[in-house]
Amino acid sequence: MPGISGLRAWWARRRPAAGTAVMATGIVSVGLHMSGDETPSRILLGVACVVWAGLGAGFAVRLVGQRHRWAAQARGPGALTAVAATAVLGTRISALGRQTPAEALLALAALLWPVLLLLAPRNRGRRMPGTVFLCCVAAQGLAVLAAVLAASEALAWLAHAALALFWLGLVFYGLALTRFEPRQVLHGAGDHWFAGGALGISALAGAELLLADSARLPLWNDDDRGTLRDMTITLLVLDLACYLVLLAAEVALPRLRHDVRRWATVFATGATAAAVLSVAAAVDAPWLTGPGRALVWVAVAAWLVAVVAAVRAARAGAGQGGRGAPGVTSTARR
Repeated sequence: MPGISGLRAWWARRRPAAGTAVMATGIVSVGLHMSGDETPSRILLGVACVVWAGLGAGFAVRLVGQRHRWAAQARGPGALTAVAATAVLGTRISALGRQTPAEALLALAALLWPVLLLLAPRNRGRRMPGTVFLCCVAAQGLAVLAAVLAASEALAWLAHAALALFWLGLVFYGLALTRFEPRQVLHGAGDHWFAGGALGISALAGAELLLADSARLPLWNDDDRGTLRDMTITLLVLDLACYLVLLAAEVALPRLRHDVRRWATVFATGATAAAVLSVAAAVDAPWLTGPGRALVWVAVAAWLVAVVAAVRAARAGAGQGGRGAPGVTSTARR
């Protein structure tokens, strides 16, 4: 059928950066779980799993039968979304008590991470868009999943590995910040929100590391815990400040044209919400719970807007026989 073949052609053209949709859906599912809204959280988890499986199948097909195409896409700025998406998905699955598949996803993400990190584009004397922060997001995504599994399975070595990833991710953030083009805040198509999303998932990683320390699994001495606590709170404050700046820029200069990079905006809102709720538990600040829950529903609203836009783009792309709808671009192209 023409419509189905067109839809297949449209799907085949999805770049690795489309993994941002999985990241966004997965982190909003995590936030809903933390706020106690289990039913919508599981629905979003199911959506994230389906999209992840579809993108993963395409990734594997290109790796086996289209090596040149795979290598070209792996060098694109959005390739690291594969690592972050897999880690975020594993984090939510771990919360279901399914540690074996979560461990498998951690192993897969850990294997992909160094390969895609080495292939990631380097700065060549010019400023870069928000995707430059994906090096931090990927590392912190691994740190979050490793910390969650360490707490669940009482594995001290995994918690210490997560701590190393946490500090490495902060180094990556600093390097990315020096390469980020500040004008993207006013003119970016959506991926500039990774500047805030990276801070959000970093704060989430710090909070999960604090929560992993328990009588069952003693990890940090007083000095270590104090340093980690202070850094986590600092990251959350910076994340919220960045959130407000980015939101103000969107209000001042609305960018309503659909772009796949808008999923980065959804991811940032979801990561901030999850970070607020996790930090509230980690530092015993229950007054943060109310704002955290409110931010979760802001993220849900952003997710719904992105889904509607994506469905419209898919219909337009399928209707044009897979040529894609006008105005729909891929992160990997810019």
